[in-house]
Amino acid sequence: MIYDFKDGLEYAKSLDKHDKLSHLRQRFYVNEDEIYMDGNSLGLSSRDAEDALDKMFQVWKKEAIRIWGADEGQYFNYSKKLAKKFKNLINADDEEIIFMGSITTNIHQALSTFYKPTNERYKIIVDELNFPSDIYATKSIIELKGYKVEDALIEINSRDGRTIQEEDIIAEMKDDVALILLPSVLYRSSQLLDMKKVTREAHERGILIGWDLAHSIGSVPHDFKGIDPDFAVWCTYKYLNGGPGATAGMYINKKHFGKSAGLKGWFGSKDESQFLMSHEFDQDRDANGWLLGTHNLFSMAPIDGSLDIFNEAGIKSIREKSLHITAYLMYLIDNKLTKYGYSVGNPREDSRRGGHVALEHEEAYRISLALRDNKVIPDYREPNVIRLAPIALYNTYEEVFILVGILENIVNNKEYEKYSLERVTVL
Repeated sequence: MIYDFKDGLEYAKSLDKHDKLSHLRQRFYVNEDEIYMDGNSLGLSSRDAEDALDKMFQVWKKEAIRIWGADEGQYFNYSKKLAKKFKNLINADDEEIIFMGSITTNIHQALSTFYKPTNERYKIIVDELNFPSDIYATKSIIELKGYKVEDALIEINSRDGRTIQEEDIIAEMKDDVALILLPSVLYRSSQLLDMKKVTREAHERGILIGWDLAHSIGSVPHDFKGIDPDFAVWCTYKYLNGGPGATAGMYINKKHFGKSAGLKGWFGSKDESQFLMSHEFDQDRDANGWLLGTHNLFSMAPIDGSLDIFNEAGIKSIREKSLHITAYLMYLIDNKLTKYGYSVGNPREDSRRGGHVALEHEEAYRISLALRDNKVIPDYREPNVIRLAPIALYNTYEEVFILVGILENIVNNKEYEKYSLERVTVL
């Protein structure tokens, strides 16, 4: 889409005035003296999340062990409740969705289930730009199956160090490939892959495929009835605002409900047999058969509250604003910051980018430190990327305009020079 933006603070304020999601900002705990641009790493706390967590605590205080049967048993089946609220974000049936563990443990569960190597098909395709934990999990599963990583793992190379071409993925879909695991959005460059095209090409060759939605879920709508992936995983603490380390999610396509879960746990049993304490696993009929241990209720309650906001706003409206406000940020970068060595490192087309802008600069690390001292919270990624995520639910256009002015001053006044190049553990 071609956007017709203008410069100036008053124009930014006029965009906020006409923003149909602006009223939702008051539902979040926003520090008004800082600009938070790191919602793609950890979303802000909302009042809805706080209320849901407080309610959970009150039920525990009153009911103790009876919490599992309280409120019509919703806590014992809490994953099912969240699935019903969540399903519209990926256009899937709630019976195909579960919430448990972390994104990494869910990758292990998915690969343990779907990676069934044979002499003919034993390779897994990943990409060289994916988040490291996905690669660690994939390598460990390959080794557990008795294969050598150097023989069984195919890493798709990037042509430019930023993006992955779908054609390069498809070219590696050969007869010896058993499974593919890819990110929907690349965590550095914000590239959104053509999931439908890649999935279709994989299935035409008899290859199973799963997607890591960590950097798209809650920002980009997905149509799983159209895409038809075999499985997917996601975290809930980024755009979904579920809280630090909040319980992750997993999708199992219903065409695989007859499969045996690769990893088994007692919450994967059918409700009617779970407490019979049999040592014979009676796997549940749908995606709930892939659940493992007891629900982490306090890590799930904030998701419950946060999803109310998403259902009220609608994921299509969220995506519309996300694309617009990130395009506005890129417009300001192009018109005000390029002369200072800044550049945009993410795809420009709406259909090819996620919810953050990858701002590149040779001094990106020290600039990110200077931003913090200017009360801006960004996210830095090696080697030269400042990830900036104006979140549709709580960031404003005025904040984006002010942010760009701060970025200009940091380089123009060489503020970054007072910071060390030595990397710290967490930024």
